Amino acid sequence: MLVYDLPLRTRFRGLLRRDGVLLRGDAGWGEFSPFWDYDAAESSAWWRAAREAADEGWPAPVRDRVPVNVTVPAVAPELAHAIVLASGGCRTAKVKVAEPGQDAADEQARLEAVRDAIGPDGAIRVDANAAWDVDTAVARLALLDRAAGGLEYAEQPVPTVDDLAALRRRTHVPIAADESIRRAADPLAVARAHAADVVVLKVQPLGGVRACLDLAERIGLPVVVSSALETSVGLAAGVALAAALPDLPYACGLATAQLFTADVVPDPLLPVDGALPVRRPEPDRALVTAPDELAARWRERVRSVLAHPEDQA
Repeated sequence: MLVYDLPLRTRFRGLLRRDGVLLRGDAGWGEFSPFWDYDAAESSAWWRAAREAADEGWPAPVRDRVPVNVTVPAVAPELAHAIVLASGGCRTAKVKVAEPGQDAADEQARLEAVRDAIGPDGAIRVDANAAWDVDTAVARLALLDRAAGGLEYAEQPVPTVDDLAALRRRTHVPIAADESIRRAADPLAVARAHAADVVVLKVQPLGGVRACLDLAERIGLPVVVSSALETSVGLAAGVALAAALPDLPYACGLATAQLFTADVVPDPLLPVDGALPVRRPEPDRALVTAPDELAARWRERVRSVLAHPEDQA
């Protein structure tokens, strides 16, 4: 078990650094990196995903490349423009919005810059991380749709399944569910409520590649596979899921190694011509470092997850 600690290029999800654990088993390396606001119960799914990667490996792929989007944090327009241009040929951009301390004008300027960089034929989606109420989302999506020259979809603009369903009836912008899937006691509620056009699946929070494939089949909606801000070791699991899905109509949110200034592998999973190859990079132990205090915290966290009954599932 190795503990990593890596800096991010810019603040993302309130973080300037990302840390976690890499595990080696008979099938290879897995990653366990729940965010620190996840308790032992929620983190047990992340542990199952890591053990699947390390001990079992993943189903056979049906494709050898996975199209991906560039992720644009809540940054100034000039930097947003530069991020898209340096994205490795991505033709889809996911733009973070609803950042505390920013307003609609900031978001409009960011989206206009992204549209300029990606061109008229590129796709733009926004992610609000459940920050708005329904009325705010209706108004804000109308503005952002115009600024972007058309939005592909809005990811989790409002908090609850009922909110998503209500918003979907009041906007022409397609709705994608993220938190309402990965942090839900009943992820199928989204489909029953006709609350989304797309679902976002993340391997670690949902317990592994096979668990996600099963969930995708039961939900019956188009899937976008996204990362949980992992290293390339963890991203490989997302790539494996995207590669195994029968249909993949959208670019996936798996190009997030671009958000790190370094990685735990010498050959990070970075897009070429807007896609990631289906491969499994190996970590270099010399690149996997963390302060002793942080390593001790992660060892204790693993012990607490192993002691949780849900880990026996």
